[in-house]
Amino acid sequence: MSYFLWSIAGILVVLFIISYVKKVRLLNEANQKKQSEKIINLTDDNFKKTINKGVALVDFWAPWCTPCRMQNPVINDLADEFDGKVKICKLNVDEHTKRAKEYRIKNIPNILIFKDGEPVKQLIGAKPKFRIANALKEVLGES
Repeated sequence: MSYFLWSIAGILVVLFIISYVKKVRLLNEANQKKQSEKIINLTDDNFKKTINKGVALVDFWAPWCTPCRMQNPVINDLADEFDGKVKICKLNVDEHTKRAKEYRIKNIPNILIFKDGEPVKQLIGAKPKFRIANALKEVLGES
């Protein structure tokens, strides 16, 4: 009986190590990719002026947030895909707390989609690219 329990424990340890290694690889891959030049870095000062007209996606994030870092390649891809249609923006909530408080951002990553300065859609947590793209298409009237 104890041999069986030790075998199960060993299998669980191996599965944990495999999942940890995969997570580390994903983070390293995300950290190696540079931010797209098409992404606008927002501050408390330029926020309203930037999102005022048209459709804008704002990714509320922080450098210490693992899911935020995993979301970076998705945001980069969306910046390329929606270039000219949507402003893709990022706001570091640690450095620019005023806007995070204004929009009651309590969890990150948190994506707000604005249309003419008004928030129209919110996605909380790391999301796959297709889910964010579908939300943008819906706001653009392309769905």
